[in-house]
Amino acid sequence: MEKIKVLLIEDDDDDYLITRDLLAEIDPQRFALAWAADYDAALQKIAVASYDVCLLDYRLGAQDGLALLRQARAMDFDAPVILLTGQPDLEIDLQAMKAGAADYLVKGQLDAAALERSIRYTIQQKRLEEERLKLFTERQAREQAEAANRAKDDFLAMLAHELRNPLAPIRNAVEVLKRRGMPDGETQWARGVIERQTHHLSRLVDDLLDVSRVTQGKVRLEKEPVEMATVIARAVETSRPLIDSRHHELFVSLPQEPAYVEGDVIRLAQVVSNLLNNAAKYTEDGGKIWLSATVEAESLIVRVRDTGVGISPEEMAQVFNLFSQSTRSLDRSKGGLGIGLTLVRNLVELHGGSVEAYSAGIGQGSEFTVRLPLTTAAAASARSQTTTQKVAAPTTAKRILIVDDNEDAAESMALLLTFDGHQAQMAHDGLTALKLAQSFQPEVILLDIGLPGMNGYDVARRLRGQAETSAAQLIAMTGYGQEEDRERSKEAGFDFHLVKPVEPETLQQLLNSMPAAAAPHSL
Repeated sequence: MEKIKVLLIEDDDDDYLITRDLLAEIDPQRFALAWAADYDAALQKIAVASYDVCLLDYRLGAQDGLALLRQARAMDFDAPVILLTGQPDLEIDLQAMKAGAADYLVKGQLDAAALERSIRYTIQQKRLEEERLKLFTERQAREQAEAANRAKDDFLAMLAHELRNPLAPIRNAVEVLKRRGMPDGETQWARGVIERQTHHLSRLVDDLLDVSRVTQGKVRLEKEPVEMATVIARAVETSRPLIDSRHHELFVSLPQEPAYVEGDVIRLAQVVSNLLNNAAKYTEDGGKIWLSATVEAESLIVRVRDTGVGISPEEMAQVFNLFSQSTRSLDRSKGGLGIGLTLVRNLVELHGGSVEAYSAGIGQGSEFTVRLPLTTAAAASARSQTTTQKVAAPTTAKRILIVDDNEDAAESMALLLTFDGHQAQMAHDGLTALKLAQSFQPEVILLDIGLPGMNGYDVARRLRGQAETSAAQLIAMTGYGQEEDRERSKEAGFDFHLVKPVEPETLQQLLNSMPAAAAPHSL
């Protein structure tokens, strides 16, 4: 048992011997006693050592024990102090408590039992105070961390919104250029650059928000039996522009028989695409990338291997850490935010799988291996038989009102919709939209959330209350894409929630799934 360290501050030799003997009577092996016979000696001992309890004489010759106690506390002396005095005095007791003493004992009435009770009580009280302080500090730190996380999430949501707003008209403008057709080679090249970089920036914004949602457990997986060949095809299609821009050779190998996993096809494709993007970024131009899927026992194994710059042993330990940026390239930055591999690990684990990284070292390439639990072909077949296939309806002209305070976004969207044969009108604020909707009577309303003055949620509620637009299809087109944003859209009366920049094909499919436009109400 660890000894209790006691500091006795006592100027009387006889009282020192009495106290020493009382401690020995309690337990001769339990206490380690240090003695200071005056004020200055006490301060020296306090300055160089720590104690579990302090027994302090009220009078130290001509000096005051309470003054010593106050000075000791100013020196961060935190041992509980038991004041010893020659006679009971309520005023002394009160002064001692104010000065920071934990207990008060009268020398003439002191015996071993009383001394033991006081020491045990004061030490227990100190431990309780330390535990309370620890709990308070931990709670305070947790609350601060939660507040910081909320502030971070709010910042990321706002950042995504602000980035997505300019992305939307850029994406629309690229689509306009594609549809008009441009034989000039340099112009086509410029359009391709804009398209690729817009797509890349959109992916960065999505990854930035995804990693926040995943780490907080806010991602909802839409699981179903998925054939891995479908996942890989989507991933390759997503990563192909980056791979081609670096002039890499990509070799894809799939199992001879269909292999199924229980998972979210979009998220699984994101996993494989992030691994391909990582391989493409860290492989010098003209390198090779191998993507394979194999069945081993009860697992599906996906491997992405490259001839890239490799990973050092020091970097290997933190390659999946959030915001970890590799220093594998000394000549230039490879770009990215350091979150792609963190997303890979978290999404794979949400699917009940695991991911590992391997590299023989710098200049030796790298390999990432994903293991996912297989699901039986019978289960996949049963699920697919109960799934109804949606067939896209042919394109039909619709009256569409676009409400967006970003004039470039509204005008570029109106131009695209006109190309597709729709009637499109625009409004740049809520009040104008409500007035225009009464005369135009749109069948579909593309409505931005972050409008000046009256926000999109309030506009949606007012549109639902107007006879001319009560049955219109309301589509939120916004830079806010978190789960709580979608819930608010639903509560406000929106039918759909699309996040900017919206892919033209996505909007086209959504519009085609709606019934043909009805004739406007006569007024």
